[in-house]
Amino acid sequence: MRDARAALHRIRKPRALRPRLGSPFQLALLICSFALAAYAGVRLLDRDWLGVTVWIVGAALLHDLVLVPLYSAADRALLAAAGAMGQRARVGYVRVPAALSLLLLLVWFPLISGMTDARYRSATGVPADAFLPHWLLITAALFGGSAVLLAGSVLRERRTTERHRPSA
Repeated sequence: MRDARAALHRIRKPRALRPRLGSPFQLALLICSFALAAYAGVRLLDRDWLGVTVWIVGAALLHDLVLVPLYSAADRALLAAAGAMGQRARVGYVRVPAALSLLLLLVWFPLISGMTDARYRSATGVPADAFLPHWLLITAALFGGSAVLLAGSVLRERRTTERHRPSA
């Protein structure tokens, strides 16, 4: 009888259907982040709600209709080239720094391109001409770090294959 009740209990509450709410700390953090986002949204839309709304909709359309197809095509070309060389497992060494560099470019594009130099200077008192060299240095550091990690991975693979190679 006890086994039947246990089986019935498992049938009533399948593990996959139980809600996964997380710890109380996670819930509090989630509620605080929603409150902060709501506050920021109210403050942002307070002055120029039409301009902000147009900017958000335009950014979403630009991202979804232009940027996603572009970087998806670039990623497929990278995968095809790496697959043709038999190095598909090493695509991440290009993907990660490229994605981070492009994300920084996307976020800071007006300042990197110099489009808002006068406005930035009047608001902060600092010239915006340092953003392009800094972005280029960060991009070089990301790709350089990735190259170092790739070289370390290749060296480890060579040492492993040399150790396991049968001696004659």
